[in-house]
Amino acid sequence: METYTYLRQFADSWGLFCMALFFLGVVIFAFRPGSRDQADEAARIPLKDD
Repeated sequence: METYTYLRQFADSWGLFCMALFFLGVVIFAFRPGSRDQADEAARIPLKDD
């Protein structure tokens, strides 16, 4: 039970903090200037062979 308690406390504190930072990083990466062109190009990939 000692390991479970330690992991549970870690997930409740630093795990949540790390996940929040990761989420903010993904949002900033997705909405950075200049990403629209790359997103449009990636969206057209399935239609290139038609």
